[in-house]
Amino acid sequence: MTLREFTAVEMMTCMAARLFEDNKAYFIGFGMPQIAAVLAQQLYAPHIIWIYEYGTIAPQFPLPFEPLILGDSKSNYRAVSWKDMNQVFAQAAQGFIDYGMLGSLQIDPYGNINSSYVGGTYAQPDRRFAGAGGANGIASLCWRTIFVMMQEKRRFVPQLDFITSPGYLDGSPQAREKAGLPAQTGPYRVVTPMAMFDFEAQTHRMRLIATTPTVTVEDVLAEMGFEPLIASPLTEMEPPSVDELTWLRERIDPGRLVIGKGKTISV
Repeated sequence: MTLREFTAVEMMTCMAARLFEDNKAYFIGFGMPQIAAVLAQQLYAPHIIWIYEYGTIAPQFPLPFEPLILGDSKSNYRAVSWKDMNQVFAQAAQGFIDYGMLGSLQIDPYGNINSSYVGGTYAQPDRRFAGAGGANGIASLCWRTIFVMMQEKRRFVPQLDFITSPGYLDGSPQAREKAGLPAQTGPYRVVTPMAMFDFEAQTHRMRLIATTPTVTVEDVLAEMGFEPLIASPLTEMEPPSVDELTWLRERIDPGRLVIGKGKTISV
């Protein structure tokens, strides 16, 4: 058997790419979500389109990946349309954007996320970050939200320092609807280099549904500040395939600007 090596971010990227559903529209952010979207489009879901929060609809991503700034002309290459934030979020509010893919500083058991500050108070935080950007609109209006983040206890917390974007709020029945958010929307999956989670239908609490190769349930729980529900049976994710790694390393991110991060895993 040939030894296969990959980084934690390569594992996470492949897991995220496999979640893309063909013929659907996605709000995605810069960096790893872009790479996951391109990988999905090449191997699994050729008819997806993605939207950037500032208004670009269905661009064709130029390869290889470069760390672009928001609104850079290369990010908008051959886009179907370039509108503005008001218009694309209005389309999301009308139900036309199926999925959002977000990162976060912190996430709690019900999929609420914090992108604003850590420690202290809002007026005097220990560390302040960029804030919501378009994340609040994405988490509020898309049918399903996928979170992609590193597995660290400081990120998976029982209570957020600040709710930047809503998940299932307090987890109570129809909590989102009572807050004025569209019915039947909300968090869908959480993807990390170690595991994948969903949200149990009745309680809306985060549930561990799969681990990645070489990782145990105990490893996952050690990097969480709260204990999730655990699915039965629990599955193990397939490691990155040869095709996935070839696309990532030779065509999408040959400079390994994103996929080279994280520890190396051997299977």
